[in-house]
Amino acid sequence: MALLDQAVAWCTDLGMYVDIDWHSIGNLKQGLFQDPMYETSLPETLNFWRIMAAHFNGNHTVAFFEIFNEPTLFRGQLGSMTWSEWRQINEDTISLIRAYNQETIPLVAGFDWAYDLTPLRSDPVRAERIGYVTHPYPNKRSRPWPPMWEEDFGFAAGRYPVIATEIGFSSSNGSAEERAAYGAEITSYLESKGIGWVAWCFDPEWHPSMISSWEPFELTEEGKFFSDAMHKEPAPLATKTGK
Repeated sequence: MALLDQAVAWCTDLGMYVDIDWHSIGNLKQGLFQDPMYETSLPETLNFWRIMAAHFNGNHTVAFFEIFNEPTLFRGQLGSMTWSEWRQINEDTISLIRAYNQETIPLVAGFDWAYDLTPLRSDPVRAERIGYVTHPYPNKRSRPWPPMWEEDFGFAAGRYPVIATEIGFSSSNGSAEERAAYGAEITSYLESKGIGWVAWCFDPEWHPSMISSWEPFELTEEGKFFSDAMHKEPAPLATKTGK
């Protein structure tokens, strides 16, 4: 907690907002996870958010609580869980958070490693003042990407706050042309929909990496692209058309 408090204090000094994320990947309902490093339980998850909500109550630097990083059933290899069951877990967690903290915004991720928000068309989370998460990496769909993004998560931005808390590309995947196209298209698409984005990841070991080393923080191909993108004016919001 002392380390987290120091990070939040630094961000306060720099005028930055913080998204605290419970970084697990898998099936929280059945306790099946993609890797041992992600192992947790529903009681541990709820207790974590109880502690975070109470501790950061009134702290406006901590803007978001990302309830669970990447829900996935891994094509059935991590058991079963319906959207309704996942929705209920999130609703229960949000209710617990709100008992301690009314202001910080809970963020809910969809299935397919936090990519798919299609259930929101008919069965959104039954809670107010929340946001939704998507992780639209280039491998999720084949080109052309924008029509698929619109179908899978972009439509939701017309009704709900949405943030892409992970986007990125690795120099080991695809051609330089494909990587450049993804970077340009994903940032332009998200900004045109009013969807905020966060590049993953400022670390030389976790991929896709924005830096190649801790000293002297040399930027990778991905790091250079997103550093430049953060300094540009955002793409204009798309205008709605229709009958």
